[in-house]
Amino acid sequence: MTDHHQPARGKPRVALVTCTELLDLEADDRLVIDPLAAHGVAAEPAVWDDPAVDWARYDLVVLRSPWDYMSRRDEFVAWAARVPRLVNPADVVRWNTDKRYLDELSAAGVPTVPTGWVLPGQPWQPPADHGEYVIKPSISAGSQDTGRYDLADSEHRELAVAHVRRLGAAGRVTMIQPYLTAVDTDGETALLYLAGPQGLAFSHAIRKGPMLAGPDLGTDGLYKVEEISPRTAAADQLAVAERTLATVPGGPQRLLYARVDLIPGPDGTPVLVELELTEPSLFLGYAHGAPERLAEAIRTHLRRP
Repeated sequence: MTDHHQPARGKPRVALVTCTELLDLEADDRLVIDPLAAHGVAAEPAVWDDPAVDWARYDLVVLRSPWDYMSRRDEFVAWAARVPRLVNPADVVRWNTDKRYLDELSAAGVPTVPTGWVLPGQPWQPPADHGEYVIKPSISAGSQDTGRYDLADSEHRELAVAHVRRLGAAGRVTMIQPYLTAVDTDGETALLYLAGPQGLAFSHAIRKGPMLAGPDLGTDGLYKVEEISPRTAAADQLAVAERTLATVPGGPQRLLYARVDLIPGPDGTPVLVELELTEPSLFLGYAHGAPERLAEAIRTHLRRP
């Protein structure tokens, strides 16, 4: 019997997993296709919930832009568990698609944004202090269903309660975090890691500008446009990223990619906002050689048994 995972049978085939809204992939993801082709690897988009796709025909299935799964997370996680040669692995997908993983990272000593949780049906009132807060669902992407509230404003307080109630009515867990004002000046730093022969290695970093201008009124689209620019990672940011990645269940050596999103905390030291291991934008177009490094990371996983 021929093992369909052996590249010796012919040109290796890689699925780049996307959604129906991005049938031809997100523009940044397309940058890896030519570098893979230059090494004899055929890569093509495949929609995660398309029943016509035979996932077993691929030597590797790479999660890229399945950005419509948030309202069907259980279905998505079940699909991931059925797909052979999926990266990142299905158990990581299950763990990482619900942001309650932040509690685990915090307990492990990773500096994270303080986060509270409101379960569906649980009553909630805004805290008495008059700071700014971010409210969003624990399963989300691209700042969808996310709002920023100034609790010194009585209207914002009412809108914050309505936001939590709206998410709870939809059966969604709400997460509530203080708004870190450094994002308005320093922005958010995303550190990108890609697989190499010795495991995950730092590739590049970018700056994301502030995205949240005010309350969420329940009219968001699929995702919001981000203001992106290249950035040089600082030593303290790299240290937090390495500490974060060391806590990933099963270890970081299994991962194809990782994105660690950081913001300066009140004292200026970096704190984790999110650890993106499922379908992060990798911002390949913002760093010289990044598409080639992702192609090599994919080839590294193709060579694994």
